[in-house]
Amino acid sequence: MLWKKCAWIIRDPPVVDLPDRTWHGVFSACYEIIYRTKFTEEDREGVTMSQLDQRIKSIAVIGNHVPRKCGIATFTTHLCDALEQEIPDSANVIVVALNDVKEGYGYPDRVKFEIRDKVQTDYLRAAEFLNVSKVDVAILQHEYGIFGGQCGAHVFHLIKNLRMPVLTTLHTVPSNPQGDQKAVLFELGEISEKIIVMSRKAREMLTDIYHVGETKIAVVPHGIPDVPFLDPCFFKDQFGLEDRQVILTFGLLGPGKGIETMIESMPAIVRRHPNVVYVILGATHPHVLKAAGEEYRYSLQQKVQRLNLEKHVLFFNQFLDIQSLIRFLTTADVYVCPYPSKDQVVSGTLSYAMGVGKAVVSTPFWHAEEALADGRGILVPFEDPDAMAKGIIELLSS
Repeated sequence: MLWKKCAWIIRDPPVVDLPDRTWHGVFSACYEIIYRTKFTEEDREGVTMSQLDQRIKSIAVIGNHVPRKCGIATFTTHLCDALEQEIPDSANVIVVALNDVKEGYGYPDRVKFEIRDKVQTDYLRAAEFLNVSKVDVAILQHEYGIFGGQCGAHVFHLIKNLRMPVLTTLHTVPSNPQGDQKAVLFELGEISEKIIVMSRKAREMLTDIYHVGETKIAVVPHGIPDVPFLDPCFFKDQFGLEDRQVILTFGLLGPGKGIETMIESMPAIVRRHPNVVYVILGATHPHVLKAAGEEYRYSLQQKVQRLNLEKHVLFFNQFLDIQSLIRFLTTADVYVCPYPSKDQVVSGTLSYAMGVGKAVVSTPFWHAEEALADGRGILVPFEDPDAMAKGIIELLSS
Protein backbone atom coordinates (compact mmCIF):
# COMPACT_ATOMS: atom_id res chain seq x y z
CA MET A 1 0.00 0.00 0.00
CA LEU A 2 1.36 3.43 -0.97
CA TRP A 3 0.71 4.73 2.53
CA LYS A 4 3.67 2.67 3.76
CA LYS A 5 5.91 4.28 1.16
CA CYS A 6 5.01 7.74 2.50
CA ALA A 7 4.50 6.95 6.18
CA TRP A 8 7.56 8.94 7.24
CA ILE A 9 6.58 12.21 5.62
CA ILE A 10 4.80 13.93 8.50
CA ARG A 11 7.11 16.23 10.49
CA ASP A 12 6.51 18.11 13.73
CA PRO A 13 5.46 20.80 12.96
CA PRO A 14 3.98 18.78 10.11
CA VAL A 15 5.39 19.73 6.73
CA VAL A 16 5.09 17.15 4.00
CA ASP A 17 7.94 16.64 1.52
CA LEU A 18 6.19 14.15 -0.71
CA PRO A 19 8.36 11.63 -2.55
CA ASP A 20 5.19 10.96 -4.57
CA ARG A 21 3.20 14.07 -5.50
CA THR A 22 0.58 12.20 -7.53
CA TRP A 23 -2.95 12.08 -6.17
CA HIS A 24 -2.05 8.73 -4.58
CA GLY A 25 0.82 10.39 -2.74
CA VAL A 26 -1.49 13.16 -1.59
CA PHE A 27 -3.95 10.53 -0.43
CA SER A 28 -1.14 8.86 1.53
CA ALA A 29 -0.30 12.10 3.32
CA CYS A 30 -3.97 12.77 4.08
CA TYR A 31 -4.46 9.22 5.30
CA GLU A 32 -1.53 9.61 7.68
CA ILE A 33 -3.15 12.77 9.03
CA ILE A 34 -6.47 10.93 9.38
CA TYR A 35 -4.78 8.21 11.41
CA ARG A 36 -3.06 10.71 13.69
CA THR A 37 -6.37 12.52 14.12
CA LYS A 38 -8.58 9.47 14.57
CA PHE A 39 -6.29 7.31 16.70
CA THR A 40 -4.18 8.20 19.72
CA GLU A 41 -0.58 7.06 20.07
CA GLU A 42 -1.85 4.45 22.50
CA ASP A 43 -4.32 3.21 19.87
CA ARG A 44 -1.56 2.93 17.27
CA GLU A 45 0.99 1.23 19.51
CA GLY A 46 1.42 -2.42 18.65
CA VAL A 47 -1.27 -2.30 15.95
CA THR A 48 -0.47 -2.93 12.29
CA MET A 49 -1.62 -0.58 9.54
CA SER A 50 -3.94 -3.24 8.15
CA GLN A 51 -5.60 -3.56 11.55
CA LEU A 52 -6.05 0.21 11.75
CA ASP A 53 -7.40 0.19 8.20
CA GLN A 54 -10.31 -1.93 9.37
CA ARG A 55 -11.28 0.68 11.97
CA ILE A 56 -11.93 3.37 9.35
CA LYS A 57 -15.24 2.48 7.74
CA SER A 58 -16.33 5.76 6.18
CA ILE A 59 -14.71 9.01 5.01
CA ALA A 60 -16.81 12.01 3.94
CA VAL A 61 -15.47 14.75 1.70
CA ILE A 62 -17.35 18.06 1.76
CA GLY A 63 -16.97 20.38 -1.21
CA ASN A 64 -17.83 20.86 -4.86
CA HIS A 65 -17.75 17.87 -7.22
CA VAL A 66 -17.78 17.38 -10.98
CA PRO A 67 -19.75 17.83 -13.19
CA ARG A 68 -19.79 21.26 -11.53
CA LYS A 69 -17.15 23.32 -13.34
CA CYS A 70 -14.64 24.78 -10.92
CA GLY A 71 -11.21 24.04 -9.50
CA ILE A 72 -12.56 22.87 -6.13
CA ALA A 73 -14.85 20.38 -7.88
CA THR A 74 -11.92 18.96 -9.84
CA PHE A 75 -9.76 18.77 -6.71
CA THR A 76 -12.46 17.04 -4.67
CA THR A 77 -13.16 14.55 -7.43
CA HIS A 78 -9.52 13.57 -7.88
CA LEU A 79 -8.98 13.29 -4.13
CA CYS A 80 -12.00 10.98 -3.86
CA ASP A 81 -10.72 8.90 -6.78
CA ALA A 82 -7.43 8.40 -4.94
CA LEU A 83 -9.20 7.60 -1.67
CA GLU A 84 -11.38 4.98 -3.33
CA GLN A 85 -8.40 3.29 -4.94
CA GLU A 86 -6.34 3.10 -1.78
CA ILE A 87 -8.61 2.59 1.22
CA PRO A 88 -9.70 -0.92 2.26
CA ASP A 89 -12.61 -2.51 0.43
CA SER A 90 -14.59 -2.42 3.64
CA ALA A 91 -14.42 1.39 3.77
CA ASN A 92 -16.67 3.89 2.03
CA VAL A 93 -16.03 7.33 0.51
CA ILE A 94 -19.02 9.64 0.34
CA VAL A 95 -19.36 13.25 -0.76
CA VAL A 96 -21.49 16.12 0.49
CA ALA A 97 -21.67 18.46 -2.50
CA LEU A 98 -22.42 22.20 -2.62
CA ASN A 99 -24.84 23.43 -5.28
CA ASP A 100 -24.81 26.96 -6.66
CA VAL A 101 -27.76 26.39 -9.01
CA LYS A 102 -31.32 25.44 -8.10
CA GLU A 103 -31.41 22.36 -10.32
CA GLY A 104 -28.17 20.92 -8.95
CA TYR A 105 -25.90 18.69 -11.04
CA GLY A 106 -25.90 15.13 -12.37
CA TYR A 107 -23.53 13.78 -9.75
CA PRO A 108 -22.07 10.26 -9.56
CA ASP A 109 -23.25 7.81 -6.90
CA ARG A 110 -20.60 8.81 -4.36
CA VAL A 111 -22.44 12.13 -3.82
CA LYS A 112 -24.90 11.17 -1.10
CA PHE A 113 -26.09 14.59 0.06
CA GLU A 114 -26.47 17.96 -1.68
CA ILE A 115 -26.45 21.37 -0.01
CA ARG A 116 -28.03 24.45 -1.57
CA ASP A 117 -25.26 26.89 -0.77
CA LYS A 118 -27.53 29.74 0.41
CA VAL A 119 -29.90 27.59 2.54
CA GLN A 120 -28.80 27.37 6.19
CA THR A 121 -31.04 24.43 7.05
CA ASP A 122 -29.34 22.30 4.39
CA TYR A 123 -26.07 22.57 6.32
CA LEU A 124 -27.77 21.38 9.51
CA ARG A 125 -29.38 18.47 7.68
CA ALA A 126 -26.03 17.54 6.16
CA ALA A 127 -24.50 17.36 9.65
CA GLU A 128 -27.35 15.16 10.81
CA PHE A 129 -26.90 12.91 7.76
CA LEU A 130 -23.17 12.45 8.39
CA ASN A 131 -23.71 11.80 12.11
CA VAL A 132 -26.41 9.20 11.44
CA SER A 133 -24.18 7.62 8.78
CA LYS A 134 -21.47 7.19 11.45
CA VAL A 135 -18.77 8.73 9.30
CA ASP A 136 -15.31 8.34 10.86
CA VAL A 137 -13.75 11.53 9.55
CA ALA A 138 -14.86 14.48 7.43
CA ILE A 139 -12.52 16.31 5.02
CA LEU A 140 -13.73 19.83 4.25
CA GLN A 141 -12.61 21.63 1.08
CA HIS A 142 -12.72 25.30 1.96
CA GLU A 143 -12.99 28.27 -0.36
CA TYR A 144 -14.90 31.33 0.90
CA GLY A 145 -17.03 31.65 -2.21
CA ILE A 146 -18.57 28.18 -2.29
CA PHE A 147 -20.50 28.52 0.98
CA GLY A 148 -23.40 30.85 1.72
CA GLY A 149 -23.48 33.54 4.40
CA GLN A 150 -21.09 36.36 5.18
CA CYS A 151 -17.67 35.17 3.93
CA GLY A 152 -19.04 31.64 3.73
CA ALA A 153 -20.08 31.46 7.40
CA HIS A 154 -22.95 29.04 6.68
CA VAL A 155 -20.38 26.24 6.73
CA PHE A 156 -20.27 26.49 10.53
CA HIS A 157 -23.86 25.22 10.73
CA LEU A 158 -22.41 22.01 9.33
CA ILE A 159 -19.02 21.47 10.90
CA LYS A 160 -19.95 22.69 14.42
CA ASN A 161 -22.59 19.98 14.56
CA LEU A 162 -20.47 17.05 13.41
CA ARG A 163 -19.60 14.25 15.82
CA MET A 164 -16.42 13.18 14.04
CA PRO A 165 -12.99 14.78 13.48
CA VAL A 166 -12.83 17.42 10.73
CA LEU A 167 -9.79 17.96 8.51
CA THR A 168 -9.98 21.22 6.56
CA THR A 169 -8.10 21.86 3.30
CA LEU A 170 -7.70 25.57 2.61
CA HIS A 171 -7.66 26.58 -1.05
CA THR A 172 -7.35 30.31 -0.28
CA VAL A 173 -5.46 32.09 2.49
CA PRO A 174 -5.87 35.88 2.02
CA SER A 175 -2.84 37.98 2.90
CA ASN A 176 -5.10 40.98 3.51
CA PRO A 177 -8.38 39.50 4.78
CA GLN A 178 -11.49 41.56 4.14
CA GLY A 179 -14.67 41.75 6.22
CA ASP A 180 -15.16 38.56 8.23
CA GLN A 181 -12.58 36.51 6.33
CA LYS A 182 -10.09 36.52 9.19
CA ALA A 183 -12.69 35.56 11.79
CA VAL A 184 -14.02 32.75 9.59
CA LEU A 185 -10.58 31.26 8.98
CA PHE A 186 -9.61 31.56 12.64
CA GLU A 187 -12.81 29.74 13.61
CA LEU A 188 -12.06 27.01 11.08
CA GLY A 189 -8.71 26.57 12.78
CA GLU A 190 -10.40 26.26 16.17
CA ILE A 191 -12.91 23.64 15.02
CA SER A 192 -10.71 21.54 12.73
CA GLU A 193 -8.47 18.80 14.08
CA LYS A 194 -6.00 19.61 11.30
CA ILE A 195 -5.66 22.36 8.71
CA ILE A 196 -4.15 21.24 5.40
CA VAL A 197 -2.54 23.79 3.09
CA MET A 198 -0.66 23.23 -0.16
CA SER A 199 2.31 25.57 0.19
CA ARG A 200 4.71 26.69 2.88
CA LYS A 201 3.73 30.30 2.26
CA ALA A 202 0.14 29.45 3.21
CA ARG A 203 1.40 27.84 6.41
CA GLU A 204 3.45 30.93 7.23
CA MET A 205 0.43 33.19 6.68
CA LEU A 206 -1.80 30.99 8.84
CA THR A 207 0.54 31.34 11.79
CA ASP A 208 1.45 35.03 11.29
CA ILE A 209 -1.91 36.50 10.25
CA TYR A 210 -4.53 34.07 11.54
CA HIS A 211 -2.68 32.82 14.65
CA VAL A 212 -3.30 29.14 13.90
CA GLY A 213 -0.92 26.95 15.92
CA GLU A 214 1.95 25.42 13.96
CA THR A 215 1.24 21.90 15.17
CA LYS A 216 -2.28 22.10 13.76
CA ILE A 217 -1.08 22.76 10.20
CA ALA A 218 0.06 20.20 7.64
CA VAL A 219 1.55 21.15 4.29
CA VAL A 220 0.51 18.67 1.59
CA PRO A 221 1.36 19.81 -1.97
CA HIS A 222 -1.37 19.83 -4.62
CA GLY A 223 -1.89 16.44 -6.27
CA ILE A 224 -0.84 15.79 -9.86
CA PRO A 225 -1.75 13.20 -12.48
CA ASP A 226 0.31 10.01 -12.46
CA VAL A 227 1.37 9.96 -16.12
CA PRO A 228 4.62 9.27 -17.98
CA PHE A 229 6.53 12.12 -19.57
CA LEU A 230 5.79 12.18 -23.30
CA ASP A 231 7.24 14.07 -26.25
CA PRO A 232 5.15 17.22 -26.99
CA CYS A 233 4.71 16.04 -30.60
CA PHE A 234 2.88 12.90 -29.44
CA PHE A 235 -0.62 14.45 -29.42
CA LYS A 236 -0.17 17.62 -31.48
CA ASP A 237 -1.75 16.19 -34.61
CA GLN A 238 -4.96 15.39 -32.67
CA PHE A 239 -5.50 19.10 -32.06
CA GLY A 240 -4.29 20.45 -35.40
CA LEU A 241 -1.04 21.67 -33.86
CA GLU A 242 1.47 19.58 -35.78
CA ASP A 243 4.67 21.46 -36.74
CA ARG A 244 3.82 24.23 -34.26
CA GLN A 245 5.64 25.30 -31.12
CA VAL A 246 2.90 25.39 -28.50
CA ILE A 247 2.56 27.75 -25.54
CA LEU A 248 -0.34 26.75 -23.29
CA THR A 249 -2.48 28.19 -20.52
CA PHE A 250 -5.45 26.27 -19.15
CA GLY A 251 -8.18 26.85 -16.61
CA LEU A 252 -11.63 28.37 -16.38
CA LEU A 253 -11.50 31.67 -18.22
CA GLY A 254 -12.19 34.93 -16.43
CA PRO A 255 -10.60 38.30 -15.57
CA GLY A 256 -7.66 38.44 -13.19
CA LYS A 257 -5.52 35.69 -14.71
CA GLY A 258 -3.19 37.85 -16.78
CA ILE A 259 -4.14 36.46 -20.20
CA GLU A 260 -4.01 40.01 -21.63
CA THR A 261 -0.32 40.31 -20.73
CA MET A 262 0.48 37.01 -22.38
CA ILE A 263 -1.32 38.01 -25.59
CA GLU A 264 0.60 41.31 -25.61
CA SER A 265 3.87 39.36 -25.41
CA MET A 266 3.06 37.29 -28.50
CA PRO A 267 4.19 39.69 -31.30
CA ALA A 268 7.79 39.60 -30.01
CA ILE A 269 7.66 35.81 -29.69
CA VAL A 270 6.23 35.40 -33.21
CA ARG A 271 9.06 37.49 -34.69
CA ARG A 272 11.58 35.00 -33.30
CA HIS A 273 9.48 31.85 -33.73
CA PRO A 274 7.04 32.27 -36.63
CA ASN A 275 5.49 28.81 -36.13
CA VAL A 276 4.50 29.46 -32.51
CA VAL A 277 0.91 29.27 -31.26
CA TYR A 278 -0.54 30.28 -27.89
CA VAL A 279 -3.40 28.00 -26.85
CA ILE A 280 -5.87 29.37 -24.28
CA LEU A 281 -7.67 26.27 -23.07
CA GLY A 282 -10.75 26.42 -20.89
CA ALA A 283 -14.44 27.20 -20.71
CA THR A 284 -15.54 30.56 -19.36
CA HIS A 285 -16.08 30.36 -15.60
CA PRO A 286 -19.80 29.68 -14.96
CA HIS A 287 -20.13 32.66 -12.61
CA VAL A 288 -18.50 34.97 -15.18
CA LEU A 289 -20.76 33.53 -17.87
CA LYS A 290 -23.84 34.13 -15.74
CA ALA A 291 -22.89 37.72 -14.92
CA ALA A 292 -21.52 38.92 -18.27
CA GLY A 293 -21.84 36.17 -20.83
CA GLU A 294 -18.79 35.80 -23.11
CA GLU A 295 -17.90 39.49 -22.89
CA TYR A 296 -14.45 38.79 -21.44
CA ARG A 297 -13.58 36.12 -24.02
CA TYR A 298 -14.71 38.49 -26.79
CA SER A 299 -12.46 41.24 -25.40
CA LEU A 300 -9.47 38.89 -25.58
CA GLN A 301 -10.36 37.87 -29.13
CA GLN A 302 -10.58 41.54 -30.12
CA LYS A 303 -7.10 42.14 -28.67
CA VAL A 304 -5.83 39.20 -30.73
CA GLN A 305 -7.33 40.75 -33.87
CA ARG A 306 -5.88 44.20 -33.17
CA LEU A 307 -2.42 42.62 -32.87
CA ASN A 308 -2.89 40.53 -36.04
CA LEU A 309 -2.36 37.32 -34.07
CA GLU A 310 -5.30 35.29 -35.38
CA LYS A 311 -2.94 32.55 -36.65
CA HIS A 312 -0.94 32.53 -33.43
CA VAL A 313 -3.55 32.59 -30.63
CA LEU A 314 -6.19 29.87 -30.43
CA PHE A 315 -9.11 29.61 -28.00
CA PHE A 316 -10.47 26.21 -27.00
CA ASN A 317 -13.72 26.90 -25.14
CA GLN A 318 -13.92 23.51 -23.42
CA PHE A 319 -14.01 22.05 -19.91
CA LEU A 320 -12.05 18.84 -20.31
CA ASP A 321 -11.97 15.57 -18.40
CA ILE A 322 -8.60 14.62 -16.96
CA GLN A 323 -7.59 12.30 -19.82
CA SER A 324 -8.27 14.97 -22.47
CA LEU A 325 -6.55 17.62 -20.35
CA ILE A 326 -3.41 15.50 -20.07
CA ARG A 327 -3.32 15.03 -23.85
CA PHE A 328 -3.60 18.79 -24.32
CA LEU A 329 -0.94 19.47 -21.69
CA THR A 330 1.37 17.01 -23.40
CA THR A 331 1.30 19.14 -26.59
CA ALA A 332 2.80 22.14 -24.79
CA ASP A 333 6.41 23.10 -25.35
CA VAL A 334 6.04 25.85 -22.74
CA TYR A 335 3.38 26.31 -20.08
CA VAL A 336 2.71 29.87 -18.94
CA CYS A 337 1.15 31.24 -15.72
CA PRO A 338 0.71 35.00 -16.25
CA TYR A 339 -1.21 35.80 -13.03
CA PRO A 340 -1.15 39.56 -12.37
CA SER A 341 -0.75 39.56 -8.57
CA LYS A 342 1.22 37.82 -5.85
CA ASP A 343 -1.71 36.81 -3.65
CA GLN A 344 -2.18 33.17 -4.68
CA VAL A 345 -0.98 30.39 -2.38
CA VAL A 346 -1.88 27.47 -4.63
CA SER A 347 -2.38 26.92 -8.35
CA GLY A 348 -3.72 23.59 -9.52
CA THR A 349 -2.93 24.45 -13.15
CA LEU A 350 0.73 25.10 -12.33
CA SER A 351 0.91 21.85 -10.35
CA TYR A 352 -0.57 19.86 -13.22
CA ALA A 353 1.78 21.42 -15.79
CA MET A 354 4.82 20.61 -13.66
CA GLY A 355 3.44 17.13 -13.01
CA VAL A 356 3.51 16.27 -16.70
CA GLY A 357 7.01 17.69 -17.09
CA LYS A 358 6.37 21.00 -18.83
CA ALA A 359 8.83 23.89 -18.99
CA VAL A 360 7.15 26.80 -17.18
CA VAL A 361 7.31 30.58 -17.40
CA SER A 362 5.36 32.30 -14.64
CA THR A 363 4.90 35.52 -12.78
CA PRO A 364 6.17 35.31 -9.18
CA PHE A 365 2.92 34.71 -7.31
CA TRP A 366 3.49 32.92 -4.02
CA HIS A 367 2.92 29.35 -5.15
CA ALA A 368 5.04 29.85 -8.27
CA GLU A 369 7.93 31.31 -6.27
CA GLU A 370 7.91 28.21 -4.10
CA ALA A 371 7.26 25.59 -6.79
CA LEU A 372 9.69 27.02 -9.37
CA ALA A 373 12.55 27.81 -6.98
CA ASP A 374 16.06 26.51 -7.63
CA GLY A 375 15.79 26.73 -11.39
CA ARG A 376 12.64 24.62 -11.82
CA GLY A 377 11.14 27.33 -14.05
CA ILE A 378 11.50 30.93 -15.21
CA LEU A 379 9.94 33.73 -13.15
CA VAL A 380 9.19 37.10 -14.78
CA PRO A 381 7.74 40.35 -13.35
CA PHE A 382 3.99 40.92 -13.15
CA GLU A 383 2.22 42.52 -16.12
CA ASP A 384 5.44 42.77 -18.14
CA PRO A 385 4.89 41.52 -21.73
CA ASP A 386 8.53 42.13 -22.72
CA ALA A 387 9.87 40.02 -19.84
CA MET A 388 7.28 37.32 -20.53
CA ALA A 389 8.33 37.20 -24.19
CA LYS A 390 12.02 37.05 -23.27
CA GLY A 391 11.49 34.10 -20.90
CA ILE A 392 9.41 32.15 -23.41
CA ILE A 393 11.82 32.85 -26.29
CA GLU A 394 14.67 31.56 -24.12
CA LEU A 395 12.90 28.24 -23.61
CA LEU A 396 11.69 27.87 -27.21
CA SER A 397 15.22 28.57 -28.47
CA SER A 398 16.93 26.05 -26.21
